[in-house]
Amino acid sequence: MRKIMIFGKEGQVGWELQRTLAPLGHLFAFNRQELDLQCPESICKIIREIKPDLIVNAAAYTAVDKAEIDFEDAHAINALAPEIIAEEAKKCHSLFVHYSTDYVFDGASQSPYKEDDMTNPLNVYGKTKLQGELAIQAISGKYLILRTSWVYAERGKNFLLTMLRLGNEKPLLRVVSDQLGAPTWSHSIAFSTAQVIERALKMESQGNIWGIYHLTAAGHTSWHGFAQEIFDRVKSGGKDMSQLEKIEASEYPLPAKRPLYSLLSNQKLLETFEVSLPNWKDGLHLCMDNIGLIR
Repeated sequence: MRKIMIFGKEGQVGWELQRTLAPLGHLFAFNRQELDLQCPESICKIIREIKPDLIVNAAAYTAVDKAEIDFEDAHAINALAPEIIAEEAKKCHSLFVHYSTDYVFDGASQSPYKEDDMTNPLNVYGKTKLQGELAIQAISGKYLILRTSWVYAERGKNFLLTMLRLGNEKPLLRVVSDQLGAPTWSHSIAFSTAQVIERALKMESQGNIWGIYHLTAAGHTSWHGFAQEIFDRVKSGGKDMSQLEKIEASEYPLPAKRPLYSLLSNQKLLETFEVSLPNWKDGLHLCMDNIGLIR
């Protein structure tokens, strides 16, 4: 049976991967207590012991604002750890699947970013994720880097859960309306990842399919639009929520600068693996149904 390692098993995507990847093989899943990605020796030791056929790294330093003053930890987890994993994966001829982010771009584009468009991250988080990408590419084993965006889930810390909490606490919420992207449900990411992996393993002999792919929900919106859809969905169930007010990003300064436009083109994913994700609204509705908000 195929041996599959998952790093970050308690994260938003890692939690879902344990379910979507289970049919593909025997899982060895680790959280940060079981495997410290800031310890290179631990990473090497566990991979050499298990000798996996597939490694999926769903672990990351995702505290975007905190990363501005915590560069060392962000760099260790987002840049150095993927490099070490990629090196070990190549040695044992494993496929390495790694997640990256829309924040590797600066938001200056006026059309969806393609995989080979010029990167120019605006913050430390984006810079460290890009460093991880470049390290994996330089090692040049069997790898798939899947860039996604605006990830949310029924668990963890994310925009959906924050809006649901604040929507019950405050009479008015001011939400940024001039940053555009694609909110992407963690389950959609994990389900699509399983599809991509299964097809990639079958296509391996057909040519070089390794590289970077964009994997996000279809469609796009702003943070305000995202919040409005959440609140409208809750209100449709007969519950009251805060009033929403549109503001510009400049009116809500944060330590880390965000791209104003981070929509990613998923065309390469569709053409190569015939995989596409549902519209962001459909994913959001299913996610909210799952947590019992809509009856």
